[in-house]
Amino acid sequence: MKVVTFGEIMLRLATPGFLRFSQATELMATFGGGEANVAVSLANYGIPVDFVTRLPLNDIGQACIMDLRKYGVNTNNIIRGGDRIGIYFLETGAVSRGSKVIYDRSHSSISEIKPGMIDWDVVFDGANWFHWTGITPAISQGAADACREAIQKANEKGITVSCDLNYRKNLWKYGSKAGEIMPSLVEGTDIILGNEEDSQMVFGIQPEGLDVTSGHLEAGAYESVSKQIMARFPRCKKVITTLRGSVNANHNSWAGVLWDGEHLFESPTYQITHIVDRVGGGDSFMGGLIYGLLNFQSDQKALDFAVAASCLKHTIYGDFNQVTVEEVEKLMEGDASGRVAR
Repeated sequence: MKVVTFGEIMLRLATPGFLRFSQATELMATFGGGEANVAVSLANYGIPVDFVTRLPLNDIGQACIMDLRKYGVNTNNIIRGGDRIGIYFLETGAVSRGSKVIYDRSHSSISEIKPGMIDWDVVFDGANWFHWTGITPAISQGAADACREAIQKANEKGITVSCDLNYRKNLWKYGSKAGEIMPSLVEGTDIILGNEEDSQMVFGIQPEGLDVTSGHLEAGAYESVSKQIMARFPRCKKVITTLRGSVNANHNSWAGVLWDGEHLFESPTYQITHIVDRVGGGDSFMGGLIYGLLNFQSDQKALDFAVAASCLKHTIYGDFNQVTVEEVEKLMEGDASGRVAR
């Protein structure tokens, strides 16, 4: 069993605590990015996982690789080249003040990747799952082409392909729109994670008879979106949606639904009342979902594991979800006490 993820990892520079950018005199440096976050989650669960990207051949690129290795992620298929690693700056919000992210990722090494730079036959040797997100093809045409190359090779080899649609309007700047690039990539995808906004903005798919801007959707609306996605992309076997309710920056509700073509599975809803760090929450859900689908016979249990894992991620600083299978299962069993383990 081996999972491969492909995308951009960035240097994360965050203000300490809840300081604003204008207040901070120092920034805390870590690393993070959607597909790398998924890889770290899986490594923590004991799943062999490769993260594939392109990083500069300098000390910062090497520090990033060393950080991934610390968590047990295989980095042997990371290629080196280009001039810089992408950066994102984070200001953590509180109560009614939301968090802010500022990107500095233009001309990063991964944005200048081209098809043929990665030997996917070598990367996929022994692999049975490949994960990508809608962030990667939004970076550049070269990244989109490399992503397509990977998906096509995975399809040829019979490898399960998953995608987090992750629509980011501010990233699609190189001339192509998401609706022009994403459909041909999703056609080769078996498991699709997203929400109603992703589906609407990327594919023009809306819940039948409901307004997605109303702020509230019943389960039937998610079933409607899922059916439309499966009708458009016949390869797709499961559509999963994360459900986040934002009371304020520190208090969110969190749940998910899964449609397998016949049944709609709904998870328990968690009230996360003292969020430490919500960045990477969706990635931690995806990591938990992949683990669950690989290890459990029940789609319901896989969904419940994903939601519980991502609930715990909100208590952990940084992009990476540093929890164990045992900790997730403990929460799934109803122990949310947070008592000291002695």
